[in-house]
Amino acid sequence: MGHTPYGYRIENGVAVIDEDAASKLRKLYENYLTGLSLKDAAAEAGIDTYHGTAKRLLKTKHYIGDDFYPAIIDETVFLSAQAELIKRAAALGRLNRAPKEKPITIPRLFTVGNITKHYDNPATQAEYIYSLIESEVS
Repeated sequence: MGHTPYGYRIENGVAVIDEDAASKLRKLYENYLTGLSLKDAAAEAGIDTYHGTAKRLLKTKHYIGDDFYPAIIDETVFLSAQAELIKRAAALGRLNRAPKEKPITIPRLFTVGNITKHYDNPATQAEYIYSLIESEVS
């Protein structure tokens, strides 16, 4: 298992709620749903973090409970926060933005130069032949 999410601690191999952190999380959700920005909602809740981390906290599904982690946030509150995140992103025109990825160019044609040398050692011969491979991108 990876790191333990904020709001939990592990005791004897079992996840338990860290009440101090959990109350801050509940306040984060409440603040965000009342209209505060991500960073301000976190700051008002007593969580010193950046807006990106606050957003990750709002999107962590463990907080509604699963097989290992007990619930900290009510599912309706969690879903309301998800809807609010989407609503605000849409208002700012941040939905459906295509990721900026560089195109990957894969060599498709390979040519081998003339083999003019022959070595008794197979590894040396292979190294020599591999050095003669040239690629051309089509």
